Amino acid sequence: MDNQSGIFVFLPSFSNLDSVVNPKELLCNCVGNVICSIVFGHRFENDDPMFQLMQKAVDAYFNVLNSPIGAMYNMFPRIVWCFPGKHHDMFAIVNEAKAYIQGQAEIRRKTLNICEPQDFIEAFLVKMLEEKDDPNTKFNNDNMVMTAWNMFAAGTETTSSTLRQLFLMMIKCPHIQESVQKEIDEVIGSRVPTVDDRVKMPYTDAVIHEVQRYMDLSPTSVPHKVIRDTEFHNYHIPEGTMVLPLLSSVLADSKLFKNPDEFDPKNLLDENGVFKKNDGFFSFGVGKRACPGEALARVELFLFVTSLLQHFTFTGTKTPEEINFEPACSSFGRMPRSYDCYIKLRTEE
Repeated sequence: MDNQSGIFVFLPSFSNLDSVVNPKELLCNCVGNVICSIVFGHRFENDDPMFQLMQKAVDAYFNVLNSPIGAMYNMFPRIVWCFPGKHHDMFAIVNEAKAYIQGQAEIRRKTLNICEPQDFIEAFLVKMLEEKDDPNTKFNNDNMVMTAWNMFAAGTETTSSTLRQLFLMMIKCPHIQESVQKEIDEVIGSRVPTVDDRVKMPYTDAVIHEVQRYMDLSPTSVPHKVIRDTEFHNYHIPEGTMVLPLLSSVLADSKLFKNPDEFDPKNLLDENGVFKKNDGFFSFGVGKRACPGEALARVELFLFVTSLLQHFTFTGTKTPEEINFEPACSSFGRMPRSYDCYIKLRTEE
């Protein structure tokens, strides 16, 4: 199943809702299964025990990462092992998830067709065979398991969190949701959305980008390391120094965005309503260690948003004025607040 068709498999799970719902689990399942189709070559039923294990591991991982002990772990990883706490439960369930990945690799080794790898794990196994005589190869078993886990964890949490924040903003700003739906109706109509539609939908594209800019999910991106002695703004940075880029300083720069302190899709549109590329849009990081899943995330966000708003309208359990849509700060970044909502079929409106 290709990733695009895989996204639309989940629409029925939204159609069966007749009461208030917290969209977190729905969106995590949708995004998680897209990642599974890449890593494992197939999707899971939402109640599959191993899929639930993987989702619980991701949830536990980011719960710890967003806590004070998570911040301490990033600075003093060995010391944290000496302290009691929920992080030990997290390590245990993440190890279970990694053991499942390892088991899937062992199954694939027995039937591997090196000419036609069917998923990420098989492709990695092929590279391991090709470079088995290279003592410096990075394609080894430990890296295979860790990379597959990182793909699932990071790919599920970041995209699902962005979608949760986006739909919260649609509830807070119903006029923006209506404008996106109007563009969907005009460009797509009742057919299935495709990636090619994005260039014809500047307002929708701007809304998705603006949610990412305003949300600023990971203000410091991921750690980088200076590979040689560097002089920067009269500062000497020795080789090997860890550096964290402050993306917020660019994403909220008034020289780059018209209205940086407000959620405003016009920040990404020109005077004619055409989507414009902005050199200050660094939501996926910057440099060689920018998000490796950026291309997939862009496709997922566009197809999820257009397919869901094509069929449904998101409304809140509170008035828009009562809704706080400011992301909650944590040791990891700026995460969407938990919320309940109604997801109504547009034919019922």
